[in-house]
Amino acid sequence: MYVPAAADAVAEAFDMETDGLHRFSNAATRDVNARQSGTIHEQLTSVERRLADMDSMGVDVQAVSPVPLQYYYALPPELGRTAARLINDEIAAVAAAHPDRFVGLGGLPMQDPQMAVSELEHVMGDLGFKGVELCTNVNGEELSNERFLAVFAKAEELDALIFLHPNGFSDGSRLSDHYFINVIGNPLDSTVAVSHLIFDGVLDRFPGLKICVAHGGGFLPAYSGRIDHAHAAREDCRRCIDQPPGDYLRRLYFDTVVFTEHQLEYLAGLYGSDHIVLGTDYPFDMGMYDPVSFVEGAAALTDADKEAIVGGNAARLLGIPARTSD
Repeated sequence: MYVPAAADAVAEAFDMETDGLHRFSNAATRDVNARQSGTIHEQLTSVERRLADMDSMGVDVQAVSPVPLQYYYALPPELGRTAARLINDEIAAVAAAHPDRFVGLGGLPMQDPQMAVSELEHVMGDLGFKGVELCTNVNGEELSNERFLAVFAKAEELDALIFLHPNGFSDGSRLSDHYFINVIGNPLDSTVAVSHLIFDGVLDRFPGLKICVAHGGGFLPAYSGRIDHAHAAREDCRRCIDQPPGDYLRRLYFDTVVFTEHQLEYLAGLYGSDHIVLGTDYPFDMGMYDPVSFVEGAAALTDADKEAIVGGNAARLLGIPARTSD
């Protein structure tokens, strides 16, 4: 969800060049993105349009979170906190007006971890959200850096779902053409972020964390044998964790925005159908707009697998009643 009030509040301080997707995009990509922004503005801001689109996609309940453009991590901390509060209050208002259709996932001013902890307490307590959305890096800093540990500790304490969603790659100088900053950069940044959370010991330190990674978890789930091999072969890959990295990876959850039934079946087979949730990436052009039929078309999945993926798993993670198909 895009919140114009937050954009207005930060307009004088916000530099578009701090946005990961924009900074490394060439002129052709910037032109396409600019035209898309105009096309999807209604979908990002209109609740009525969103509800109509949900109905057409067969989505009963949607977890609403900030649009990545509005992470605003590069802003001064106080202004970042102001923007996060405006965004979270708007999401809360939408969820309160349609409690049977929307669940809130908040944004945090991660440039100041103590402010982020305070806002996390606010969204989980005062606003009744079920979790938060975080970018996969904070202005190029790894989420596993020590100064962010307090955020993960509080998320574990509050049983908050953390939805990791990238916004380009933090060093995308080779990804400027062909929208590679998104096509390759988004899953790549998730891969790097999750690898750090594993190898730097964050998931070991906070075993109760609930983390869902966008775009099927990036590239890591499809090549996890390499990190397990590295852990066994090299002592510098064992400094912070005792278990094989794949053991920590299997604690995570992944969405279905992977585009081929084969990849969906692979994720479900290796990590369990109980660790896959429905995703859309609505309303962007890299999204999937017939998500239920996509899952239903995965021939290797059982009916029970599909039922869990299209709703049961998300309901469990978010702590809301599950809706079963008739």
